[in-house]
Amino acid sequence: MLVTSYFGVKKLIIDVRELSFKYKGVKDKYALKNINFSVSKGEFVVITGASGAGKSTLLQCLNGLIPHYQKGLYSGEVIILNKNIREHRVGENVKEVGLVFQDFEAQLFSTNAALEILFGPENLNFSDEEMDKVIMEIFPAVCLSGLEDRAPSSLSGGQKQRLAIGSILAIDPKIVCMDEPTTDLDPGGKLGIVNIIKDLQSKNDKTVILVEHELEEIITSDRIIVMNKGQIVLNDNSANVLKEVEVLEANGVFPLQVPLYFHKLGLAKEMLPLLPEEGVRLFKRLPINLDSNQYNKLIENDKKRINTYKNVVLETIDLNYKYPDGSYALQGIDIQIRENEFVAIVGHNGSGKTTLIKHLTGLIDTNHGNILIRGKSVKELTVFEIGQKIGLVFQNPDHQIFSETVYEEVAFSLKLRGLSENAINERVKEALKVVNLSGYEDEDPFFLTKGERQRLAIASVIAAESKIIILDEPTTGLDYHEQRQVMDLIKKLNKSGHTIIIITHVMWVVAEYAHRTLVMKDGEVALDGITREILGKENLLKELSIRPPHITEFSKLLGITLLSVDEMLDCTNYGGVHSRKEEKCATLPESQYSF
Repeated sequence: MLVTSYFGVKKLIIDVRELSFKYKGVKDKYALKNINFSVSKGEFVVITGASGAGKSTLLQCLNGLIPHYQKGLYSGEVIILNKNIREHRVGENVKEVGLVFQDFEAQLFSTNAALEILFGPENLNFSDEEMDKVIMEIFPAVCLSGLEDRAPSSLSGGQKQRLAIGSILAIDPKIVCMDEPTTDLDPGGKLGIVNIIKDLQSKNDKTVILVEHELEEIITSDRIIVMNKGQIVLNDNSANVLKEVEVLEANGVFPLQVPLYFHKLGLAKEMLPLLPEEGVRLFKRLPINLDSNQYNKLIENDKKRINTYKNVVLETIDLNYKYPDGSYALQGIDIQIRENEFVAIVGHNGSGKTTLIKHLTGLIDTNHGNILIRGKSVKELTVFEIGQKIGLVFQNPDHQIFSETVYEEVAFSLKLRGLSENAINERVKEALKVVNLSGYEDEDPFFLTKGERQRLAIASVIAAESKIIILDEPTTGLDYHEQRQVMDLIKKLNKSGHTIIIITHVMWVVAEYAHRTLVMKDGEVALDGITREILGKENLLKELSIRPPHITEFSKLLGITLLSVDEMLDCTNYGGVHSRKEEKCATLPESQYSF
């Protein structure tokens, strides 16, 4: 069937009609409700929305996992290349629709990367010549050349992600579906995934369906579908959707910062620029300017905050760690972290961030160099004693949650320490109150949402009274509202006297919450300083595969370094946010101030 799309007459490849689905055992809530949309051949379509919106469920409907494997109440039609998915087995659909799961590591199981890539072709009876061609083409396509013999478990997170994508591309599906493929990747890794998608479109005319939360990474998509509570809220070309600032925020998606800034200035939706360069052109046409006095106050506040830090609580001295093959994961790490600091550790995948925190928490023995916790060497402490001083919240909370109830989870370490029942009750109560989980004591942790499980893991650390808290990717897998909730909680803990260290790839989180930023590269600390100063070094950051948030790039083009939309508004000489909307800027003729 030929249809008229945003790009002219194109072949219709996906047609979803009145699709509804309710998981077995769920009484009233539909995961999908009356979904209707179509996709043309060669389109790059992004599906976004809050956690639980139905995005992953929709992808599983496209390749037949639902309803064939995942049972429930299913109605409507999913037509792929004129074939009703419901009427064909999943194995018959793999050449049409390939799916990279959100938990991509779950689909890697072979002993080396080459066998992983060839698993699909072998099962589809490719000839030896065809499989040789697959190896020759796929490894360069996903930037894994030279790693054919490596075990998947030995690869970095970004490499594993690309391997999972490669294993799907190897069977040459006409439609490639990816469920949050840039999660946990550094900015360079995210760009690599986007480039793979572009190559798929330009060279192979593939149709790509991508589930994603971070809009900065998918601004080049053709179309964006916004979902909420199992329904489609918005379905339009990407430029139009990215200007729907209020709709995106209301549906758990962080809008692009440049249009968000101009929206808060009161500009009409049609006038909103999307990228920093476009924003600068429009800024210079508007009757506004930057307030240097307000900016100087921000600089002074950065400096004053340093004076509020107390004694050094954590120190590494010439810390090194070498892999069995002789390569270094850490080289000469010398850092001091003071009480009440909020430190972000960033860097490309494989730069040594996780290895560093494993040393800090005693999960890896310190063989070369030393680590001091409040002046005492970790070599003199047991893992249990280190755990009393430093609390660690894993990237995936499910890796540390194991109890049958929320109460038992928080109380576990307290019982190990022999506290009285009254003391345990009091600490559990206070910890759950801090993370807004009061009343959840009898709930099964694995029935909680991902954001709630993340807060539960933090509660366990709070109850143990660890004054130093390390969090590995605390916003992974969370929608925008959940990310804000978790990060505001961490900020609150910092203000109450906890020293915070986070590892993250989400740069707006670094900009808005971290006082100090360490950038790692190849096992070394490449940059270390006040976050505003670090994010202002855009040329150095680019070399380190780090990209500042759009609002920081925007402000740098105007000659200053700002870290958030709120800071940008505060430094805009145009009065308060509400008074801005009353100014004539909001009603200026579009032709005069278009960019």
